[in-house]
Amino acid sequence: MLKSNYREGILEAGCDEAGRGCLAGPVFAAAVILPKVHSLHDLNDSKLLHADVRQALRLRIEKEALAWAVASVTPRTIEKINILNASFKAMHKAVARLQQLPECLLIDGNRFTPYLGIPHVCIIKGDSKFTSIAAASILAKTHRDEYMLKLSRKFPEYAWESNKGYPTKAHRSAIASNGPCIHHRKTFKLLAEEKI
Repeated sequence: MLKSNYREGILEAGCDEAGRGCLAGPVFAAAVILPKVHSLHDLNDSKLLHADVRQALRLRIEKEALAWAVASVTPRTIEKINILNASFKAMHKAVARLQQLPECLLIDGNRFTPYLGIPHVCIIKGDSKFTSIAAASILAKTHRDEYMLKLSRKFPEYAWESNKGYPTKAHRSAIASNGPCIHHRKTFKLLAEEKI
């Protein structure tokens, strides 16, 4: 069972990102404020859930959350400010879109740039420890996967419908054959190093 809150009596928003390690596409982030009482007892780190389960949970989270928001940062911005700062920027954008202002942010990971003076707590593997962070991880992942699926229809050669932009062998092989496109992160190592 994941913990429902870090501190009693304050409005907490869980924050997480998806797509940091990808070679293509934006990085997405979500912020979620869950009510004290909800039916989302099967929440977990999105990476541990089957895609169908994630999608079903996404609909329930979006229905039951007190507030939720998703935001993204483009590959061009990632190239300019680096992926870590882009992840923070995506989280900031998601928090800014919340219908309620949280009193504390629970951040998945070990680093964060403060936002609007809202207190925050960084929690390593927080998406497997706190329900609000797990909910944010599911929203970030499902919204990003949906975006990459749409992109894959315009750029079928990269098979993003299956790899979602991650550095799979097939994805790197497609980049080697076709070259990178406008959605690739040019500052990332797009091709695997050849063995001598």
